[in-house]
Amino acid sequence: MNVLKGIISEIQSHEGISLVKVKSNDFIFSSIVLDTPDTADYLKQNKAVKIIFKETEVIVSKDLNLKISVQNQIPCLVKSLKKGILLTQINLLADRQIIQSIITTNACEQLNLKENDHVIALVKTNEVSLSADD
Repeated sequence: MNVLKGIISEIQSHEGISLVKVKSNDFIFSSIVLDTPDTADYLKQNKAVKIIFKETEVIVSKDLNLKISVQNQIPCLVKSLKKGILLTQINLLADRQIIQSIITTNACEQLNLKENDHVIALVKTNEVSLSADD
């Protein structure tokens, strides 16, 4: 599980749902939360939170100029690869933080991923969870 620290920078709420922007180092994550500042104490601007998302939800692209709907597009450097028969674990360095991705080994080979490659890590907004940073 990827767990990063961040600070809430913006909250937009409507009908019990919030779109929350969280600054983590130099990157802004977007997350959809089924709460509002009225229903969850941790949803306050400038509040420290944990940003949580599964390794299997991190998509990797070598195309650095994507025009797609995925909001969380994190520039990274491939730090290491651990190839298995079916799956490959990739450690990505993003602004002094490690993000882990697990993709199929077939996809890793199709992308010809190697250490020190520049890539974009993609995480859909609805796959990013937030929790209070206690």
